[in-house]
Amino acid sequence: MRLPDGPSVALPEELSYLREGDVVRVVPYAGEFNVLYRRASPHNSMLLTERCNSFCVMCSQPPKEANDGFLADVWLQAIPLMAPETRELGLSGGEPALLGDRFIELLRACKSHLPSTALHVLSNGRLFNYLSLAKQVANVACADLMIGIPLYSDLPAGHDFVVQARGAFEQTLRGIMNLKRCGVKVELRVVLHKETIDRLPRLARFISRNLAFVDHVALMGLELMGFARGNLEALWVDPADYQAQLRAAVEELVRGRLQVSIYNHPLCVLDRSLWAYARKSISDWKNEYLPSCVACTEREQCGGLFASATLRRSAHIAPIFRGASG
Repeated sequence: MRLPDGPSVALPEELSYLREGDVVRVVPYAGEFNVLYRRASPHNSMLLTERCNSFCVMCSQPPKEANDGFLADVWLQAIPLMAPETRELGLSGGEPALLGDRFIELLRACKSHLPSTALHVLSNGRLFNYLSLAKQVANVACADLMIGIPLYSDLPAGHDFVVQARGAFEQTLRGIMNLKRCGVKVELRVVLHKETIDRLPRLARFISRNLAFVDHVALMGLELMGFARGNLEALWVDPADYQAQLRAAVEELVRGRLQVSIYNHPLCVLDRSLWAYARKSISDWKNEYLPSCVACTEREQCGGLFASATLRRSAHIAPIFRGASG
């Protein structure tokens, strides 16, 4: 690797996957080397802050009260180095909207240097309760921007419990409506676990009747990282055991003419009627398949498992053989 205006540096074998056009951050005095962007990857994402105003029981990236404002500076330097043909870029946290004006500055940088890149922001939506912030985002006028916002129940108490924040349900709904009022695309995201699965069909009905203007609904399998590990026994449900609720929710959303996807589920645990909605959603750097998957005839269409599934995974994972009934 050649450093800008500097000598070539030999990289260790574990970094041999790096290619020309990738972006890395080197901090010699701290001994840090971070890979920020891989040109050939479809799964690039920018962690903008580790601070958050929610405390979700299954959060895979537990919030930290750290002074991490430098992260915005890092990304503002990195964005101009990314390839303009980058198809999609994620912006995540923590809660990105906590950055306020710096969040808007980052969106402007993306619009300037990556004008055709689809931007997908992961937010809890609560700060868009303030119409002024929603207007600021809309005024950046990114060509392709979507805000992904979680909604965990049709009941305020149910949603507030999952995110561990009283009043979050109302703030989130107002945030969703403010964003749509300003013309910003919104995706609703529902993580499936013990606290969300029983009322999932009722949540789907609530969405189809009250939030039918959203642009996409993602029903997502649980990633066993962060708080999900500590709360494993309280949250874990074998996906094979919630197929009836998942099918009912998908059918309700489809009847409401909403775009719906199922993320983070291998095909072998899904009812076949749901395969058309399953997406290969797990980022490549944490996506794995089991040795038994080699024999599966649906391997290429299957999204596989999180690497964290070594901790707990469905008891029903098995190779599929095309033509077999199921």
